Amino acid sequence: ALLLAVLLWAPWRALHGAPLTELSGDQDFQLFLQRNLEFTRKIRGDVAALQRAVCDTLQLCKEDELLLVRQDLDMAQAPLEQCHRRSFQAETCFSQIRAGLRVYHGSLATIRALLPGHAGLVETLQLDMANLSSNIQQQMEDLGLATVTYPTENQDPLPTFSSHFHHQVGGFFILANFQRFLETAYRALRHLTSL
Repeated sequence: ALLLAVLLWAPWRALHGAPLTELSGDQDFQLFLQRNLEFTRKIRGDVAALQRAVCDTLQLCKEDELLLVRQDLDMAQAPLEQCHRRSFQAETCFSQIRAGLRVYHGSLATIRALLPGHAGLVETLQLDMANLSSNIQQQMEDLGLATVTYPTENQDPLPTFSSHFHHQVGGFFILANFQRFLETAYRALRHLTSL
């Protein structure tokens, strides 16, 4: 599990040179945070439902039992260190959340292939992720922060697996890593509400 350092408030002063209270009292910003905390909670619930499906359907339930197999897999992990560093920066944290959503959005195709009966849930999840990403981009623009616009087509190659079993374990870890990513993103957004 990630050990999250206590998030510090200092970098907010860098936004437009605005004092902390000015931003934390901004009703639009607080509304953005509340709405997207709910959104992130919903996405986490959908990922948990897919994790249960992987457990029920593929009998892959315990991460510690799969760690040896994981070493053979080339698994991309989206970094979020900017969201739980002592030097927390909203701009870089938001950018990392968006970049990570893009990575996981593409890799969910692996899950759809493994669980064809849950394709609808995977598609809903991908739509929610795209909406969360665009909400964050919109908020960054509203705050005057630098944004990176990613191409709508997913440019990242999907992970390749040497066997069906590796494909299954890969799917397990995509969801496990995504769930940890979402927990960190959720904590970062929640931290911003308390500033």
